[in-house]
Amino acid sequence: MSKERTVEKKVDVRNSVGRVIFAFIAIFIQFAWVFLISFFLGDVNRYITMGITVLSVIFAVYIYGENKTSAMKTPWIFLILLIPIAGIIFYLFVGLNGTTKRMRARYRAMDDQIMPLLPEDSAVRRDLEADLSQFAGLSRYLSMYVRYPLYRNTAVDYFHDAKDAVDAQIADISKAEHFIFMEYHAIEDAETWHRVRDVLAERAAAGVEVRLFYDDMGSIGFINTDFIERTEKLGIRCRVFNPVEPFLNLFLNNRDHRKVTVIDGRIGYTGGYNLANEYVGLTHPYGFWKDTGVRLEGEGVKSLTVMFLEMWNAMPKAKQEDFDFAPYLPETGVTAETGGYVQPYADNPTDRLRVGEDVYLSMIAAARNRIWIMTPYLIITDEMNRALGMAARRGVDVRIITPGIPDKKLIYAVTRSYYPGLVSQGVKIFEFTPGFCHAKMCLVDDDVAACGTINFDYRSLYHHFENGCLLYGMPAVADIRDDFEKTFEECQEVTGAYATKGRFLTRFWQCLLRLISGLL
Repeated sequence: MSKERTVEKKVDVRNSVGRVIFAFIAIFIQFAWVFLISFFLGDVNRYITMGITVLSVIFAVYIYGENKTSAMKTPWIFLILLIPIAGIIFYLFVGLNGTTKRMRARYRAMDDQIMPLLPEDSAVRRDLEADLSQFAGLSRYLSMYVRYPLYRNTAVDYFHDAKDAVDAQIADISKAEHFIFMEYHAIEDAETWHRVRDVLAERAAAGVEVRLFYDDMGSIGFINTDFIERTEKLGIRCRVFNPVEPFLNLFLNNRDHRKVTVIDGRIGYTGGYNLANEYVGLTHPYGFWKDTGVRLEGEGVKSLTVMFLEMWNAMPKAKQEDFDFAPYLPETGVTAETGGYVQPYADNPTDRLRVGEDVYLSMIAAARNRIWIMTPYLIITDEMNRALGMAARRGVDVRIITPGIPDKKLIYAVTRSYYPGLVSQGVKIFEFTPGFCHAKMCLVDDDVAACGTINFDYRSLYHHFENGCLLYGMPAVADIRDDFEKTFEECQEVTGAYATKGRFLTRFWQCLLRLISGLL
């Protein structure tokens, strides 16, 4: 194994190690309890066993009644009824969404303050309904329920390579005059971040306000404990999302997976890439790393700004002086001549909406000719499985690109376990043979595309803070289609290999993986 371990791998390994530790502790307690009641508790044993059984049934009924898809509930019910003590402990620390009343209240209070600053132009809504009526419902849902409006007058550039995106980002940061906001799941204290940091420090010295927000678990394995101190000495204000406090923080399961940069409220970036070497090709632990992003200039950047301010100020002990939002939402004066519409949006697990999955399901339902998807992980619900299959059966060209070289073999095996069911319904599967495809993309016909941070897996769709950007009828949509077509040429289509059910042991192994997929 290469010694140059990358950010994504470190993040995933560290996250997985945490869950594995919880699992082993829970299992150890289970066996210790069995030993205790077998040898020391005597006649009390049956009453304790009865109590544990009743408790496990209560938990199982509670989980069954949750407003979640059955694919997420069934594994937990199975685990708790099979090994009650270990299952309950594991569920409390891993299975719970973790959104406490206090956390939900903070986000609700913040949203009540900041979301009214994003009013929607009703004329833009009417124009979209006339131009692309099949997507009007999706856009209306994001505006009314998620509170992120539809914009015109926004120029969008698409980057098929994260290196190009980071280079453009640094060039724009170097011209900042008022403020720079950056929010990332993972930061690696290495060359890529150092390039960004040096420009941020130069701008801070020139009087520009610079704020950096990152996820603690996403970055904990590859930045030192003095990272904040060193960074703030450069004039860069830092704030950490949800510091890791094992056994003390039930919100631990929810992480900030967003990737957002805002420059002066006029220019914004988002996409799948973090600020780390592997994303820009400086390290190659899994072959070529495929990632994508978009640059926005104009009115649509306001939503990216609000996403950042929401997270920055919803943290405990947020400073009151940060609550003056008006200076960060200027009128851009940009008039995009290219036409089309843009709608950045965010997914917040505290509001109980499944925005990421809702957007993808709506896009699939609206497809008439094609639905093309790139995702590093494919761990989908029954609803998503049926939607993709139904689209293929009604004649839509449904294609999914997944990695050719995995970053985690177990997750890769789970991803592949979904292939046979999808293929049997007419979905085509492609694996990106040059390496790891980390892009999170969805293209519908030649009309609409989504680019952002949201994977087709349970953690992205149900547990993490995520963000995406919908592009309607813009030239960038054609650029995304061109990138898909070029990427297909670098892929191996594996549809035929999964057209048959396979051997019994293989099918059993796939069923087992599917059963535990909601626990990963």
